Amino acid sequence: MLGFGLAGCTVTGTVIGAGAAAGIGASQERGLEAAADDLSIQVEINRRLLAEDDKLFSRVSTQVSEGRVLLTGVVDKPEERVEAVRIAWSVKAVREVISEIRIEEGAGLVQAAKDTLISSKLRSQIMRDTDIVAINYSIETVRGWVYLMGIAQNQRELTRVINHARDISGVRNIISHVQLKDDPDRRAALEE
Repeated sequence: MLGFGLAGCTVTGTVIGAGAAAGIGASQERGLEAAADDLSIQVEINRRLLAEDDKLFSRVSTQVSEGRVLLTGVVDKPEERVEAVRIAWSVKAVREVISEIRIEEGAGLVQAAKDTLISSKLRSQIMRDTDIVAINYSIETVRGWVYLMGIAQNQRELTRVINHARDISGVRNIISHVQLKDDPDRRAALEE
């Protein structure tokens, strides 16, 4: 985010990441086809954000899991948040849009670096925890707020992920948009 040099923050980075995403998609709970669909949705949202406004594109991050879109980031005006949500909903196959975009002026590189460090630490911790299927989680940190998206094997696993996040210095809050693997609502939504 904010041009901090992260590959995923550019359309090129997203496209390059497509090969890696396809390679790991088969390992994820959602499967290769759903992972490919989600990647297609993410690329299209990012393309439309960039076409609308390069500043909006650089400030809004997208994560997609089973057609559920999580938008995070920091924008200057409420209208920018509304526009990002509108763009996400305009993409075919989007089932839900969760906007966690914050409105604050003056987001800086120092905070972006801190947020990247928090996300990296959490990713590292859950990858080392053999009781967590880490590949099923997406992590985004904005101003010390950790946003989780994905599919947990069960509540115990999700609690472990949240507890790992709590142990990281600089984490101000944890927001989970993780669904449980056997949640009947999740299964019903997938069958629609």
